[in-house]
Formats: sequence, C-alpha cells, structure tokens
Amino acid sequence: MLAWTIYISFIGVLVLMLLPRDNARAARIVALLTAIAGCVVAFVGAMQQSNPGEVTTIVKADWIPSIGAKYFLAADGISLVLVVLTGLAAIAGILFSWNIEKRTKEFFAFYLALIGAVYGVFLSFDVLLLFMFYELTIIPKYFLIARWGSTRKEYGAMKLAIYSFVGSHLVLIGLIAAWVVARSQLGHASLDLIELSQVSFPIAFQHWVFPLVFVGFAILAGMWPFHTWAPTGHVAAPTAGSMLLAGVVMKLGAYGCLRVAMLMFPEGVRMWQGEIACLAVAGIVYGAGVALVQRDFKFVIGYSSVSHMGFVLLGLATLNTIGLDGAVLQMFSHGIIAGLLFAVVGRMVYDRTHTRDFNDLETMQLGKLLPFAGVTFVIAGIASMGLPGFSGFIAELQVLMGAWTVFPKLTILSGVGILIGVAYTLRAVQKGFYSDAPPKPADHDHPMEPISMPERFGAVMLIGASLVIGLFPGLLMNWIEPCFKSPLFERLLKGGSL
Repeated sequence: MLAWTIYISFIGVLVLMLLPRDNARAARIVALLTAIAGCVVAFVGAMQQSNPGEVTTIVKADWIPSIGAKYFLAADGISLVLVVLTGLAAIAGILFSWNIEKRTKEFFAFYLALIGAVYGVFLSFDVLLLFMFYELTIIPKYFLIARWGSTRKEYGAMKLAIYSFVGSHLVLIGLIAAWVVARSQLGHASLDLIELSQVSFPIAFQHWVFPLVFVGFAILAGMWPFHTWAPTGHVAAPTAGSMLLAGVVMKLGAYGCLRVAMLMFPEGVRMWQGEIACLAVAGIVYGAGVALVQRDFKFVIGYSSVSHMGFVLLGLATLNTIGLDGAVLQMFSHGIIAGLLFAVVGRMVYDRTHTRDFNDLETMQLGKLLPFAGVTFVIAGIASMGLPGFSGFIAELQVLMGAWTVFPKLTILSGVGILIGVAYTLRAVQKGFYSDAPPKPADHDHPMEPISMPERFGAVMLIGASLVIGLFPGLLMNWIEPCFKSPLFERLLKGGSL
C-alpha cells in the first residue's frame, strides 16, 4: 500500500497538467487532496506494518536484469517515520501556499513531483532506484526556487542544484565501484541494498569508498563545511519550498548516509567515525553562532537548520542504538519544527510586511498586529530550543546520551551550540515580534492581511505533531528501535550497541 504514496503524487501532477491555466482554485484543491491522500496512505500503510524491525517488501520486480537492478520498494520502521513526516510536510506546505497566484498549477505540479520523488527515496531498497528518485528531486527544487522564490532566487536555485549534482556524482562513483567489487564476490550483478549490505567489501576498499558516498549524501544533509547551499536555498525558496527543503529534502541526505553509506560499508564508518563526529559538532556550533548574528529573519532559521542537522549526523556517528534512535527521531522532529518556523517567517511575516530585516521588523510591533503569528513562532521557537514536552527534546537528548559514551568532549562542546540556540531564538522572538523599539507611523498606513484559516490549520497541525511525539515518543520509537536490533544492522553496530 505504501507504494501508492509515490503513485498518487505523480497522478496529482498529471491531473494538474490537465487543468486550465487560469483555474488557480482547482489547482489548489487538487494539490491538497493529493497530499492528503498520500498522507492517509502513509499512515494506514505504516499502521499495517506488523514488525517494523523487518524490511517488508512492497513490490519487487526485474527492472534492468543485465546490471541486476530491480524495481524494489520496501519499508522498515525508519522508512515509516520518514514517509509519515513527508505526508505531514506535504499537507502543511500546500496550506501555507494557498496564496500562490502566479502559475498556480505549475507551482503545485513541481511541488507534488518533489513529494513523489521524496517518497520514492524513502521506500527504495535498490540502490539504483533510490539514486534515480534522489536525482529526480533536483529538478522540481530548482524550478520552485528559480520561478517562485525571492532574494537572489536564480543564484539560490543554481547553487542548490550544483551542490546536489556534485554530491550525487560522488555517490554514483562510489556505488559503481561497490557494484564492481560486489559482482566479483557474489558471482552475479546486484543492486539490491539488502544483498549489498551483506557483502564483505575489502577493508581498504571501504576506507576510501565510504567517505565518497557518505559525503556525497551528507552535502544534502547540510554537513559543515558543505552546508552553504542550505541557508542560501532556504532564503531564496518560496515558503513551501523552504518548508520542504528543511523538512524533508535535507533528510534525504541523512537517510542516504545511514541507509546506503553506513549500511554497506561498516568498516569505513568505524574508520571515519571520529571525523564525522567532529564535522557534526562543528556544524552544530557554527550554525548556531552564525544564526545569532543574522539580521535577516529567514537566514536565522536557515542557519539554525544547519545546526540542528548537526545533531542528526552526530547521532549517526555514535554507532550505538541510542544515538541512532535519536538521529532518526531528530530527522522527524526537525522536519516538523523547521517547517513551522519557515512557515511563520516566510508566509505570515514576509508575505505581509515584505521585509525580513530585524531593523525594520522591530519597529512594526508584529506581536500586536499578528498575534497568532507571534504566538506560533514562540511555540515553534521553544520547541526548537528543546523544551521538554516537544519532540526536539527527546530526540536531541538521545543523541547526546549516545554521543557521551563515545565522544564525551565533543558532546560537551555540542552543548555550547544548544546554549547559543537559546540565545538566537530569544533574539529572533524579541526583534521579530515583541521589540520595545518605538513604532514608525508609516508602518501602520495599511492594515495587515489577517492570518488565513489554511495557515492556522497548518500551524496547529505541525505544533500538534511535535507535541504528540514529545509527550508520547514511543509512537515513533516503537518503529525505530526494532530496526537497529535487526540482523540488517548487526554488522554496523558490532561492538557499539548501547
């Protein structure tokens, strides 16, 4: 059933293409119904998974027999978490894009194509199929930013595309090398991810091919120092684009690191484990520090995403079950919270004030003019800081607990990033909504557009998701934990379980 998340998204694209160009309302309704249908299928399919620790085959058929490629869709608990995240993010992005008037059907067609490709990545267990869907995300990302973005949108779109293609080519080189070595060992060609994860690649081979594949994926995860596309792309993208980039697209990179690079090359992970942890902590501290000094509201959220994704990479580097559990849960949590932050800043604030500069915003008294936006940002901000009761707290706590047993000094240093995160969040709340600066008379020449019902519903949905998982983390941990205790991850966690 989960395969229909992919098919429904692309069917929605075809329906949109058949609509008259000037029927914006129909395009919005088709996009929303498609996203809701995909999300419902994701939830129902996830509920039907009786044993999340096992990889359940959805469909498996020959695709390119000469190279051993198959159309192989499957899911385990990790896939389920990220598929559900994608469903929620898809609905929220459409609700916060209800105001799109320019080429509406084309906007939502690219949007749904991106969602369909993301579903495909999370459900692919053939490395070529996964790579195909991974590459397919680049095209709609580029056009969403270049056509409907702002603030150097062509530059932001091109930078994102170039970084994505560079990372993808690194991955492709590594996968071709792995395919050649695996064929000689297996006696037949195979691109089956499960089969490749059981191949004993030579240790010397793993030591050079692992960083190639891992870094190739980690570029999209915003790993320092290859992160610079992320703030630029987030700022240039339209609101829904920013929500998807931070919410699910960056998770594609982290997912590829875990599902492909780490699973196939466990000795390579152990060889480069310390370096990955160092880069992760550098990203945590650097992203938070740069966010603290930004004047552009959206850049604050962009750099905060780099910092929070550092916790995902740190969790992956722990190579123990608590750290890995936290990394996957942080993918979900950051996807929800970052999406909400970008929705407030991009749609509720920028689309109404036409500025993101704190020097201008602090004279507008937005907390009074847009009280719902102010309250929503405060809630999203404290969730981002890791306040107990929200999903971010339990996710980052598990990462830190897992990291402490392996990298105690780096764990302490990552705490500096958390403290700076509190500072930049409070600064953004104060300057963006509740400043004491005297208002300028010109700021009140015309009334602010009220917060619409789609925006209110989208905000409540995302806040509710973070609260539910923060209060009842077992809802997702029951899917995640069995995965890392399964035979599939046995070689990776050898000697590192906690």
